[in-house]
Amino acid sequence: MIDQMGQAGDFWRFAWANGITQLGTQVTVVALPLTALLTLDAGAFELGVLSAVQMVAFLVIGLPAGVWVDRARRRPILIWSDLVRGVALLSVPVAAWLGVLTLPQLYAVALVVGVGTVFFDVAHMSFLPAIVPKERLERGNGVLEVTRNVSVLAGPGVGGWAVAAFTAPIALLADAVSYLASGLLLSGVRAAERPRRGDRVVRHEVKEGLRFVAGEPVLRRIAVGGALAMTANGVCAVGLPLYLVKELGVGSAQYGLLMSAVAVGSLAGAALVARVTARFGAGRTLYGSAALATVLYLPALATGPGWRLLILPVAAALFGVASAIFGVAQLSYRQRVTPEHLLGRVNASMRFLMWGASPLGGLAGGALGEWLGGYAAFAAGVVVLGLSHLAVVTAPVIMKAATAR
Repeated sequence: MIDQMGQAGDFWRFAWANGITQLGTQVTVVALPLTALLTLDAGAFELGVLSAVQMVAFLVIGLPAGVWVDRARRRPILIWSDLVRGVALLSVPVAAWLGVLTLPQLYAVALVVGVGTVFFDVAHMSFLPAIVPKERLERGNGVLEVTRNVSVLAGPGVGGWAVAAFTAPIALLADAVSYLASGLLLSGVRAAERPRRGDRVVRHEVKEGLRFVAGEPVLRRIAVGGALAMTANGVCAVGLPLYLVKELGVGSAQYGLLMSAVAVGSLAGAALVARVTARFGAGRTLYGSAALATVLYLPALATGPGWRLLILPVAAALFGVASAIFGVAQLSYRQRVTPEHLLGRVNASMRFLMWGASPLGGLAGGALGEWLGGYAAFAAGVVVLGLSHLAVVTAPVIMKAATAR
């Protein structure tokens, strides 16, 4: 178990900080678009812009962030990222209370939170190998994924209830507090870090990370599939609330519960990933989970009024099992094969290549929502999400390549 690892106390503080942050983040997944939709009467295109702004930082500063993470100690980066995001989110309920909240402020807050998330995510993935031995990365990442998915399971429901009970802007207080609590926990984590002194031009160091990803056949395929998946998520982030809330009349609390469904499956997948990888190896685990994820979410296309609403949580839960196993397996593989001095830049390169596509998905979802309605945007996102895993499924050689490493 994890308790057998060195620095077990530091790992568990790290894991608790991750879970608390993720709980607040999932409240925001519900509360931020509903703040725009219900409090400021935003339209489909404005929702698309909000979704894009949240992710544009991955596109703009994602690559240089990896260089900075490799040049500095990662724990302070994690703490400061939490503090900045917490303060930014606190401004929303304050502005709502004063009666001065506007869409431009929401865009600005989303941008600041996005910048903090870029640095936090890259540093977070790069910091774990300093706490957990390489041979236990699947187990460590699995525990982090379990805590994340417990938060994902509870967060949207809590967010939907909080929006219904207190209004959407006030619900964002939960995320602000979670970031501050996470920063406090991370301040107690101790790990041996060896920041690399930067003595070259930033763009040359950026290229080194990109070259590693491009030259590693498994990571290259995962990056392509991830870019398509994040594009699809950007489309769904607009289409789903439009379709469920605006077109089907689903209430805030019910919407939050529906959004929690994928976490049920993801929680199971995260708990199983260490055993699955030990039984089948990294390569077969990556390939098999990608193959399952390709088809398991497609039944969600039949979601509709009445009993057909139940199709969405069932499909999302099944998809969650496969996608969680795939996500933990690919991250553990990346952490294992990447030299320590390159971890920040390789993680940043993967985030840039994958998450940088999300703003395009948000804008596309907004345009589709304006043109064809919420269901069209939602359906397009579901189809692309299924197709995204074909980048791995069409390369069975990945089974051998990943297992060999």
